[in-house]
Amino acid sequence: MLITDTGVPKELIEKDQWGGEIMKRLDDGWCAAVDRDTLMCTIYENRPWICREFEMASYECETERRDNGIDPH
Repeated sequence: MLITDTGVPKELIEKDQWGGEIMKRLDDGWCAAVDRDTLMCTIYENRPWICREFEMASYECETERRDNGIDPH
């Protein structure tokens, strides 16, 4: 959920069922801002607050990737 304005491009934002703004996900669950070839964020400087809290390769990051079918290795 996007709770602060970091400059996320509007085309990467969706509304959830309660009207909150969230990052757009592709049909397979991937975040629309992730480059599939590099697994890097294409809007890194403007990434949402929650993404800033996730340390790359941390337990939380690895768990989120695994739970969404994204192989971190």
